[in-house]
Amino acid sequence: MKQLLLGNAAVARGLYEAGVSIVSSYPGTPSTEITEEAARFKEIYCEWAPNEKVAVETAYGASLAGARSFAAMKHVGLNVAADPLFTLSYTGVNGGLVIGVADDPGMHSSQNEQDSRHYAIASKIPMVDPSDSQEAIDFVKEAYEISEKFDTPVLLKMCTRIAHSQSVVETGERIEVPLKNYEKNIQKNVMTPANAIRKHPIVEDRTIRLTEYAETCSLNRVEMGNTDIGIITSSTSYQYAKEVFGDNASFLKIGLVNPLPVKLIKDFASKVKTIYIIEELDPIIENHCKAMGIEVHGKDTLPLCGEFSQNIIRKAFNMPVSEGKKVDSVIPVRPPVMCAGCPHRGMFYVLSKNKITVMGDIGCYTLGAAAPLNAMDCNLCMGASVSGLHGFNKARGKDSEKHTVGIIGDSTFCHSGITGLASIAYNQSNSTVIIVDNSITGMTGHQNNPANGMNLYGDPTSSINLEALCQAVGIAKEHIRVVDPYMLDETEKVLKEELAFEGPSVIISRRPCALLKTVKHQPPLKINEEKCVGCKMCMKIGCPALSVKNKKAAIDPTMCVGCELCTQMCNMGAIKK
Repeated sequence: MKQLLLGNAAVARGLYEAGVSIVSSYPGTPSTEITEEAARFKEIYCEWAPNEKVAVETAYGASLAGARSFAAMKHVGLNVAADPLFTLSYTGVNGGLVIGVADDPGMHSSQNEQDSRHYAIASKIPMVDPSDSQEAIDFVKEAYEISEKFDTPVLLKMCTRIAHSQSVVETGERIEVPLKNYEKNIQKNVMTPANAIRKHPIVEDRTIRLTEYAETCSLNRVEMGNTDIGIITSSTSYQYAKEVFGDNASFLKIGLVNPLPVKLIKDFASKVKTIYIIEELDPIIENHCKAMGIEVHGKDTLPLCGEFSQNIIRKAFNMPVSEGKKVDSVIPVRPPVMCAGCPHRGMFYVLSKNKITVMGDIGCYTLGAAAPLNAMDCNLCMGASVSGLHGFNKARGKDSEKHTVGIIGDSTFCHSGITGLASIAYNQSNSTVIIVDNSITGMTGHQNNPANGMNLYGDPTSSINLEALCQAVGIAKEHIRVVDPYMLDETEKVLKEELAFEGPSVIISRRPCALLKTVKHQPPLKINEEKCVGCKMCMKIGCPALSVKNKKAAIDPTMCVGCELCTQMCNMGAIKK
């Protein structure tokens, strides 16, 4: 049956058709929908893990038990999962194991632009790289064959454009793969130094065999056209190049991007006049070709940074650029902003008002760094707000302790903030951590997490009691405070008290995300124009429902949720229910 499928949905379909039975992931754009779509198949058990390391270890356990398993994450999530990844290369698998990683060229939703192919090379693990939804299905199924044939985990590389674009696919039937027998094998699976040192040569031999496989496998293909130009490419870059050049060039499309073929590339190079490597981000294929002594053009022609497009390729080759359609009117810029009624807004306003140094973290609350709040000083990675706060205060001492906090969301805290808080308690750091608990993983699209009492399927389950957990790692009970961020005065009072305290403390800013379907909102507020003096005090909270018209405050009733933060800001009593 033919249908139109999102790239991520196609990956999920591939998991279904390949007979996968266990999926464990941590949500991260642009990979999130893979697991959400896989959960639609009753034959596949799916779950959200607390972080990517746990997800990969869970998938490994399922593989060891004999099941075909999968874990998904975004590119920065692979950093978290790198520890088990590298040793998995040595242990190999029992049931097939594929790890999906979605890169984000252009950094549409990420804090860096890393190229995950480096992980495949460094860990000596094969990586497949589809260029459309059909290949996403086919490459997933082939990845499991590779995994079990070569006794290795396999990395599936996606990118934003493949993950979030749609193309026509032809679906197939599910192959039920029986659970493989589990047999205890200490030499294979227990990676003590004595066993690991014997496994390294096996990994190197596997790479040789995989390179031989790359020479003739269906994942790599040659498309001959005009031989004046030869293009070696992969992933979405293939689609762009194909659209730009058509039959005016010959193509070597690489689907198995690690290990790369040798003979296939040399043979292709012998048939074309000039070779161009078109690949996003780092020159990995380019360097591979140059190491073989093949003269190619790559990053001397195309950008090293950012996402490619048809026009970027056209410009690089001095070809006419399509301007596309233009809108007659000027469309105002809409920068990212916290939603109307966002529970984080009140906390960030209080932090901004008191000129607090804020160690930031990853989530929707990262938008607290934007104007007019400007209430964040740094943002590194998941959990770094807590550990970074500890280091910052240890370095600066009393100079910073009374006006510096770390801020982290409930999901991010479960992901990697707990150990940082344990360090603060253990090392008696005079530091205040704020957990902004909005009962959901907001930034990636409302996925459940271990702190909100529901699993991936929305079924009730156990939940982490944040207060009890903070106390368990060593924070004194009386200095674990819970505030409602809609109540500005109370929030400010508690913040000042805990910053004044000599010792570790935690403030839990608790209110559900305003976009949750279970949240009931108050009627929109109204402006009494007679009382409004146009002071713009209410604009300091940066609520998208507020604006200024004719020098008076205005409220958009289609956006306002009646949170009354602006009411507390107005000294003139001009904002009413």
